[in-house]
Amino acid sequence: MTLASLAARALAPLALSAAVALSAAAPARALDFKNMTPDEKAAFGEEVRAYLLDHPEVLVEAIDRLKAKQAQQQVQNDANLVKANAKAIFEDPNSWVGGNPNGDITLVEFMDYRCGYCHKAYPEVAQLLKTDGNIRFIVKEFPILSDQSVLGSRFAIAVLQLNGPDAYAKAHDALMKMRANITDASLAALAGKLGLDAEAIKARMDSPEVTKVIADNHALAKRLGINGTPTFVLGDQMLRGYVPLAQMTEIVKEVRAN
Repeated sequence: MTLASLAARALAPLALSAAVALSAAAPARALDFKNMTPDEKAAFGEEVRAYLLDHPEVLVEAIDRLKAKQAQQQVQNDANLVKANAKAIFEDPNSWVGGNPNGDITLVEFMDYRCGYCHKAYPEVAQLLKTDGNIRFIVKEFPILSDQSVLGSRFAIAVLQLNGPDAYAKAHDALMKMRANITDASLAALAGKLGLDAEAIKARMDSPEVTKVIADNHALAKRLGINGTPTFVLGDQMLRGYVPLAQMTEIVKEVRAN
C-alpha cells in the first residue's frame, strides 16, 4: 500500500477528530454533521485543513497507527488461516520432512529453485536447523517463477517418490546450490552424480503423482494467501519473504515460549 493511500485511509477519522476538537466551543448544532449547512461544512473543512497544515506530525502518527493496526490484523488473519489448514501444512505425507522429525516445533518453507531469496535463505535455514537441533522442517515445492522452477520441482518430487527422503535431501541441496540453468540435460547429469536412475526419474517427472503434489501445494498456497517465495510457516505465524537468521532464531524462541 502506498503512502498516499495510507494517508487517505488515516485522514478521514483524523479529520473528524480534529473537527470535533476544534469545534468544542461551538454550538451543539454545529456538531450535528447531518444538519450542517454547506457554509458550516466548508468552515469545518477549513479548520481541519489549517490544523493539519500546522501540525503535520499528527498525520504521520495516524499513518503509523494505521500500519500497526493493519499488521496486527494480518497476524491474526494468518493465525486463522494456519489453523484452518493445519493438516495440509503440517501433516502432508507427500512433502519431505527434514531437520529433527521429532522436533518440538515445525518450520515449513514454500520455495522455488529459481528464487534468489530462497537461495539466500537456504544456508541460514540449514544453520538454524543444525544449531537448534529440535526443529522439524518441511519443504513445500512451490514452483511459480519459471519453467525451470517447475522442472526442478518435478525432478525433486520424482526423486522423493522413487528413491526416498535421503535421496531427496541430496537432490534438494544440489538444486538449491545450482547456479546453471535447470534443463533436462543438467538434471540427467545431477541424477548420475547422485547415483540415481536418470531415465526412471525423467519418466516419473511427468506422472500424475508428481503433478498432484505441485497442484496441491499451489492450492494450499492460494488458501493461505501465499503468492511469493520464500514463505515460511512457523507455529501459527506466516513469514512472507526472506527472514535473516538472527530474526528467525528470535521467532523460534517466541513460538516456543508461547
